[in-house]
Amino acid sequence: MGDATHVVRTGRKFEQVLAGAREVFMADGFEGASVDDIARAAGVSKATLYSYFPDKRLLFMEVARHECHRMSEETAARIDSAAPVRDVLNMAAVEIITFLTSGFGLQIYRICVAEAERFPELGQAFYQNGPERGRERLARYFRQACEAGDLAIDDMTMAAEQFSELCKCRLWTRAVFGLQTEFTAEEIAYTGREAVETFLARYGT
Repeated sequence: MGDATHVVRTGRKFEQVLAGAREVFMADGFEGASVDDIARAAGVSKATLYSYFPDKRLLFMEVARHECHRMSEETAARIDSAAPVRDVLNMAAVEIITFLTSGFGLQIYRICVAEAERFPELGQAFYQNGPERGRERLARYFRQACEAGDLAIDDMTMAAEQFSELCKCRLWTRAVFGLQTEFTAEEIAYTGREAVETFLARYGT
């Protein structure tokens, strides 16, 4: 594919292309994913694929953007910001850990790391649509909780990043290095609770 930077996000086959690309990228990685395989998985012609995404990097970035946006919206819809802070943070922690240890989350991370030197824009796109978006949502919630007197935080952005890092403890590290490939709901919930309790020990009122 060429170096064009324009992406067409309309048309009835757009979702097919994304679904096919997601399947192939997850199975073969970025470098191993071929245009032929993506078109075949999507059930479209190569010409149709090119009409949407002239560059494979653009296609990967769109897959990452789409999946991260979907997860972010689903998580936001499930969280009741009026609930007690501990409950909200526990829900957020479970969602973060579930994503981090998912096949998609791990594969996207590995692809971005593997291609970081050649295509830094891949990692930038994932960061902007994933970690950065999540950090901004957390920071907004923390600000509300501080105004309500439930948290005491000076730097909302730092606190949001710290919370996300606490959620990486144990399970994500094991997943990244291939020490564990499946995680129970109980393991995820326990890791989330520990992250929340540590966070509240620092910022709770």
